[in-house]
Amino acid sequence: MKQDDKKYSGQFSRRGFLAGSVALGSSMMIPGFMNSVWAAGTDAPEKKEIRVGFIPLTDCASVVMASVKKFDEKYGIKIILSKESSWASVRDKLISGELDAAHVLYGLVYGLQVGAAGPQHDMAMLMTINNNGQAITLSHQLQQAGVTEGASLKKVVDASPKGTYTFAQTFPTGTHAMWLYYWLANAGIHPFNDVRNVVVPPPQMVVNMKIGNMSGYCVGEPWNQRAIIDEIGFTAITSQAIWPDHPEKVLGTTASWVAANPNAARALTSAVLEASRWIDTSDANRIETSQVVAQRAYINTAVDTIQGRMLGDYENGLGKKWKDAHSMRFFHDGAVNFPYLSDGMWFLTQQKRWGLIDKEPDYLAVAKKINRIDIYKQAASAVGGIALPSSDCRSSKLMDGKVWDGSQPAEYANSFAMKR
Repeated sequence: MKQDDKKYSGQFSRRGFLAGSVALGSSMMIPGFMNSVWAAGTDAPEKKEIRVGFIPLTDCASVVMASVKKFDEKYGIKIILSKESSWASVRDKLISGELDAAHVLYGLVYGLQVGAAGPQHDMAMLMTINNNGQAITLSHQLQQAGVTEGASLKKVVDASPKGTYTFAQTFPTGTHAMWLYYWLANAGIHPFNDVRNVVVPPPQMVVNMKIGNMSGYCVGEPWNQRAIIDEIGFTAITSQAIWPDHPEKVLGTTASWVAANPNAARALTSAVLEASRWIDTSDANRIETSQVVAQRAYINTAVDTIQGRMLGDYENGLGKKWKDAHSMRFFHDGAVNFPYLSDGMWFLTQQKRWGLIDKEPDYLAVAKKINRIDIYKQAASAVGGIALPSSDCRSSKLMDGKVWDGSQPAEYANSFAMKR
């Protein structure tokens, strides 16, 4: 179950970094050289002000800090942050052009590309923003019924009429839906046949559980920790226990925006990438980040609700406390941010598994179209000192022991006994 950090150290070794540097040109070895070149002439950003949407979640931190710490100015742009109320709003504003880019669910971008998250629209993913840091929260009512994890939840669900219990996620094709469905299915609970599932925007999760609208939910922080503080729920499992170092939010936009603004796309990616590295540099930077994103303009909650889990200090609300080895990561020597093709394809396999898409897609072709590795490599070169992996795919083992490496996506999608 535990992700092997040695794999990352191998992929992102000094040798790997130097190999990537040669591929990108010797300019990468001189920090700041490329962005000084790209700041003028035909390589200048086509747009100086870039409107970037975000949802009030802890993992919006790198987008926010890119603006607050003025990393954007270093690359000749100004990020205009736009706080959004729901993922549906982010989707609609990206498609309409009201937003240039956004902190967005990985599965939302892929869902739009294949027409499962709304009208088909060609999309682009510039970089992964974070790994880990989500969770599934269950209500105190379930706890009182003897539920502490998946196995005990199955007993309670099986003892009641189908559809008795309601679970919430944040967007039909999004990451939270996929983590929730994967966990329920692993426990033998069909997420569509045995329980009801509904969509609730992240900031509204706690209040909806408080008034009894659902028995559980999957969402990003700080809304799982907030349920514990408000004494209405407990953490049944973290998303990193489902898939250690899983991809989560991405810097997403439309394919047409990148085509019209390739230099601006590179500059935006550079700014967020540099902010990601800054956050992960030290606990002091993570604490400062927590203090910033807790403010009314961003998440609008108490710093204590955010800071603990940002530092990897977890409690489950049932008396257990631990230091999480796979807490929210924004950089991790560049391993977080590379737009692995296998990461994107995984969401397609789960969308196929749950009947959100009816035809078998060309998994690799879709991933190559969306994941703009070319833009990412340019941004990494501009920032300097960003290691590149040896492969565009990576291997991971999920909670059920299944290994995912992107090599046989159709077979993987059809390998699950429980599907829709």
